[in-house]
Amino acid sequence: MKLPQLVNVLLLGGGGRESAFAWKIAQSGRLAKLFIAKGNAGTKSYGINVDINPTNFGGIKQFVLSNNINLVVVGPEEPLVKGIQDFFASDPEIRYIPIVGPSMAGAKLEGSKQFAKDFMSRHNIPTAAYRSFSKNTIGEAYAFLESLKAPYVLKADGLAAGKGVVICSSVEEAKKELAEMLEGKFGAASQKVVIEEFLQGIEVSVFVATDGKNYKILPEAKDYKRIGEHDTGLNTGGMGAVSPVPFAGKAFMEKVEERIIRPTVEGLAAEQIDYKGFIFFGLMNVEGEPYVIEYNVRLGDPETEVVLPRIETDIMELFEGIVYGKLGEKELAISPKTAATVVAVSEGYPGDYEKELPISGLDMPSESIVFHAGTALKNKDIVTSGGRVLAVTSLGDTLCDALSESYRTLENISYKGIYYRKDIGRDLSGEECDKK
Repeated sequence: MKLPQLVNVLLLGGGGRESAFAWKIAQSGRLAKLFIAKGNAGTKSYGINVDINPTNFGGIKQFVLSNNINLVVVGPEEPLVKGIQDFFASDPEIRYIPIVGPSMAGAKLEGSKQFAKDFMSRHNIPTAAYRSFSKNTIGEAYAFLESLKAPYVLKADGLAAGKGVVICSSVEEAKKELAEMLEGKFGAASQKVVIEEFLQGIEVSVFVATDGKNYKILPEAKDYKRIGEHDTGLNTGGMGAVSPVPFAGKAFMEKVEERIIRPTVEGLAAEQIDYKGFIFFGLMNVEGEPYVIEYNVRLGDPETEVVLPRIETDIMELFEGIVYGKLGEKELAISPKTAATVVAVSEGYPGDYEKELPISGLDMPSESIVFHAGTALKNKDIVTSGGRVLAVTSLGDTLCDALSESYRTLENISYKGIYYRKDIGRDLSGEECDKK
């Protein structure tokens, strides 16, 4: 089977990742119409925003039937974990409409930390030693913590909006945090908590597209999670990203494919889990050896903003290969250029922050791509609507070139309290790329 030559696409989501997807889909020679639900002030440049929540499956059904949608692309994890693929597959009116995204069973790789760790254990995929606990086994959990060396990693089993991972420096702190998590600190997400050993190394994000049997390895990326420069302060959803990653060279990536990617895809097939979409491997490079920290069942944010600009292939061809089991027949062309994204956030993020602050400078000429994340329209003006507001991406022959362009663009953009890290990529590029 194939998609029609001209495709009507519904893209679900409204953050920086979906802004990047919309930008890429809009470039396809096979696009007829693009709708984004709900989208943001930036995605309207690439398609039509529609006011439907991505988890309103009934509303999505009516929309796809009314607008002759040929393909649904799911950006965020929540609709996948809640079973949008299964919802479509079980409904005779819409089962013929393919979805880029795994089944509910496949989405458990992200929706349940315990499921993911157990899956890795079953398929001999390298990861940190772990055990999972509930409120009823807190005594065993304390004993397990005492058997580990500091620091201690605690993970809420379910989705916690990116906030469910806590690293503690002492066993006393870990016990206190564990008790709070099991008492509902992260709601239902932390009714179970996975405790695992701490891996010392450097993180890298690896992404694949898969049709459940074949896979294509997309550009890798490194993101920067801490709010403060030199990786200090609170964790965020991501303050920037770069691709490619110098320390993820050929030898390392061969290990990743052999020990992690191939066993994951083959494991999903062996367990008869329907998986047609993207897999995000959050990895730790421990002295040249790869270990899985976590799976995500979609592309990351802000990593998508550096991964998609490096893909030269028409993305509709990749989508077609994913949903119809023909990914092995598709070519994947990747640009040799370097991409660098710097995220501008609201003052106070990741804590409380103001909204509806006017943004200026977005119409200035630039070679960068300005992806919108937390923006909205108010009386025809573009205003802030979230903690992460914009993700500015540039391509260059070197990392320094790409970073310089992104920072140059950001200097022309302003809103009250605008903040962005000045050291994105500096650990990889050296002092010569230090910015003002």
